Amino acid sequence: MVHAEMLEGGHEQVTHVVDEASGLRAIVALHDTTLGPGLGGTRLMPYETEAAALRDVLRLSRAMTYKAAAADLELGGGKAVIVADPAEKSEAMMAAYGRFVDRLGGAYVTSVDVNTGVDDMDVIAGETDHVTGTSDGLGDPSPVTSRGVFAGVRASVETAYGTDDLSDRTVLVQGLGKVGSGLAERALEAGATVKVSDVDEAAVEAFAAAHDVGVVPPENVYEEPCDVFSPCAIGGVVNDETVPQLECDVVAGGANNILEDRAHAEQLRERGILYAPDYVLNAGGLITVATEYRGGTMDEALADADRIGDRLLDLFERAEDRGITPIEAADAYAEERIAAGGTALAASD
Repeated sequence: MVHAEMLEGGHEQVTHVVDEASGLRAIVALHDTTLGPGLGGTRLMPYETEAAALRDVLRLSRAMTYKAAAADLELGGGKAVIVADPAEKSEAMMAAYGRFVDRLGGAYVTSVDVNTGVDDMDVIAGETDHVTGTSDGLGDPSPVTSRGVFAGVRASVETAYGTDDLSDRTVLVQGLGKVGSGLAERALEAGATVKVSDVDEAAVEAFAAAHDVGVVPPENVYEEPCDVFSPCAIGGVVNDETVPQLECDVVAGGANNILEDRAHAEQLRERGILYAPDYVLNAGGLITVATEYRGGTMDEALADADRIGDRLLDLFERAEDRGITPIEAADAYAEERIAAGGTALAASD
């Protein structure tokens, strides 16, 4: 069963880990290491079954391959899951996990993810050098992520309207977490009219009180007129139900898996709505930990995040030239980069 799923997804290695003393149960998946070690976070979740954990880690590791390749990083795709209730997490469990990561010899580099944080990475760092996101590292990657998403929004606006000037544009941000609120603040500084929406009423009220923004109820967010709709919370928000409702020219946000299905990219194109591939826009977190792993600085990470806009402009041009959607262009670029072993590609072909 595992071999069949690996073959289907193109995965190189899947390692199942057990440590009876600490209660550790984990799976590490390496999708493709052509461009470098697989760097990806360790997610800790109480998966109902081992099969569910395996499906998740295979899906996530494959996504990391494409994110790293499209971001021009010398990294492959890797991810890990620990099957546990967060309340059961212990220092002994994380130390045991760190020892297993070390046995992989650098093929996999771990970092923070759902239910794992800086403290956990510090424990892991006591067992292996193949870890990022520690207290000695570059810190919270959210500011880098929001900066990269903003660069992507400007590139999308330039493609849609012929200029990246936001002073006459309305940006609707769905989700006011660290990335969404950071994006909204940057858009305001650039002169945009900003509207915000979140299921957390307290977060919306606090942001609206601090900034001159409009507030959109969550149930009305898809039909609200705007120039740029920027989902920065949950995935799957562009789907069969919402595509016909959208009143925007651009969809560009920091959430993962904004499209419920790849077919929705074509539906957006048919409606004349430009879609900016989410895994290109939200690569700032990966850029941060990758910069940390190679000993770089926060200034370098921020500069690389700014280049996300240039990457998007290139992808939009490729999509137009080839008659495909931008997400198909992003996938193709990543695959071409891997096939070439990381060799620089021509701007167009």
